[in-house]
Amino acid sequence: MNTENTKAQMRKGILEFCILSLINGREMYVSDLIEELKKGKLDVVEGTLYPLLTRLKNGEFLSYRWEESTGGPPRKYYQMTEKGKLFLTELQNTWIDLTDSVNQITKNNNPANAAESTFQPNS
Repeated sequence: MNTENTKAQMRKGILEFCILSLINGREMYVSDLIEELKKGKLDVVEGTLYPLLTRLKNGEFLSYRWEESTGGPPRKYYQMTEKGKLFLTELQNTWIDLTDSVNQITKNNNPANAAESTFQPNS
């Protein structure tokens, strides 16, 4: 089994949650999102990000506004909608439940007995 593929699928699964969490703090331009995701060690390319942002916009979780740029074409800035904020709250609760469950399951079954390496999402 290819561990790289499994790790990529895990990262893909949480990308929507990460994007909504970032935009919830402030409106963001795509390059800002990519930069913040890279800081968190989630390398994402525009080709992955644009379809996801479009899907979130079509689901009415995000909206956007255009802003003129002095150094090129106008920029699209994304911001959360009220529906998006409610959805993010649901995702946050699900994330907490999921990480608690995974930590409980893996804590006693990890060969390295990972008491120190259990994932702490809020630390």
